Amino acid sequence: MSDSAPASTGFPPLAPVIPVSMLNRLARERLESAFPLCWVAGEVSNLSRAPSGHVYFSLKDAAAQVRCVIFRSRAQLLGWRLENGQHIEARVLVTLYEARGDFQLNVEAARRAGVGNLYEEFLRLKERLEREGLFASAGKRALPAFPRRVGIVTSPQAAALRDVLSTLGRRAPQVSIVLYPTPVQGDGAAAQIAATIRRAGERGECDLLIVCRGGGSIEDLWAFNDEAVARAIRACPLPVICGVGHETDFTIADLAADQRAPTPTAAAELAAPEQAALCRRLGVTRATLLRSIGQSLDQRGQQVDWLARRLQHPAQALAVQRESLRNLQRRLGAGLLQASAQARSGMASLGRRLLLSRPDPARHANRLAGLTPRLRGAWHEARQSRSADLARLRDGLAHLNPRAVLARGYSVVADDQGRVVRDSTALEPRQRFAVLFHRGRVDATVVSVFEEDDTVLALSAIASPASPE
Repeated sequence: MSDSAPASTGFPPLAPVIPVSMLNRLARERLESAFPLCWVAGEVSNLSRAPSGHVYFSLKDAAAQVRCVIFRSRAQLLGWRLENGQHIEARVLVTLYEARGDFQLNVEAARRAGVGNLYEEFLRLKERLEREGLFASAGKRALPAFPRRVGIVTSPQAAALRDVLSTLGRRAPQVSIVLYPTPVQGDGAAAQIAATIRRAGERGECDLLIVCRGGGSIEDLWAFNDEAVARAIRACPLPVICGVGHETDFTIADLAADQRAPTPTAAAELAAPEQAALCRRLGVTRATLLRSIGQSLDQRGQQVDWLARRLQHPAQALAVQRESLRNLQRRLGAGLLQASAQARSGMASLGRRLLLSRPDPARHANRLAGLTPRLRGAWHEARQSRSADLARLRDGLAHLNPRAVLARGYSVVADDQGRVVRDSTALEPRQRFAVLFHRGRVDATVVSVFEEDDTVLALSAIASPASPE
């Protein structure tokens, strides 16, 4: 065995060794993937606030506790102050703090214990009213552009009222305000809010209505999550702006209102336009109008000057018309003379063409008399030439006539089919044939056939009665 080879110990190979940081990271990843976001209930203890803005505490119950952290970005959105001893419900991510290996919960949101039931009730009411169409945008009205009187439904002791009054006094001092006092928190507040909204609608002394109150917990704002308040808002004949709570708060009244504002101050800003902005707009509009009027007057003055230059005295217009009439008369006279001359020239040309085209009987009769003897001579000459040709052809045809050959003592032998026999081998014994003479014909039957090399073919035949031809 080589010295460099490792010695065998007899034990199975070990798993790979990993550092603590990798172990904690793997454990954190397993925890976060195994546990989705969930709600955990417990009592707050050991709470501390770091200078960074993060909040550290423990959630505990009778049997166990767990470390929790709310990072600064989430803590700013709570809307209420977290303290030891509070019972809360937290929406958490189960994780592991890798640097120390501590099991902890990262809190994404938190609410006071019992708020979950209220929130579920809020969701059920919202869903039912939404199915009913109470929140439909089709039935919502536009806010008046320039209201003269604004009604406010809120508590006279509410800080929200001071915010609305100061905002309207600063932005729109020309708007008068009518306060409809009502409790906005506590037992029976929802029924009183609904009754106040109905009373404001029945009085009809305002152009629009603001329903508002300051921020608070979901319990504090619960009067505005009431069905009676939502129905009163929808039934109100006045446009309604709802400004309840802070920007993150959302109630059933916000959904039912014609316009939702994130805060009471924002509701006041929506209710009436800013007077200074209106004055600026009015100044800009006035300057634009004056500029437009000035431009229009300048254009009209220029148009008047142009029309004045075109304007003529009636006598001058008549003189122009008379001169135009004289020009037309001169043009008419010249045109008539020119047309008459052209017509006369055309007539003369047509007369000459007619004289050239008219027939001359005497001239044609003389020509005909001269052509008659020539025609007769040509006809006699042609007839004599054709007669000579005919005689020559007749003589040539007579030489080719077969009967002329037969007249010299020759005859023609034809078989029973009428074909001319040129060879004795074409006939067979007992075959009928005919012999044609210059005059007449003989029908015969072959008795025997003889062949001679250099003489005339001899046939032995029995003649039948001859038939004239």
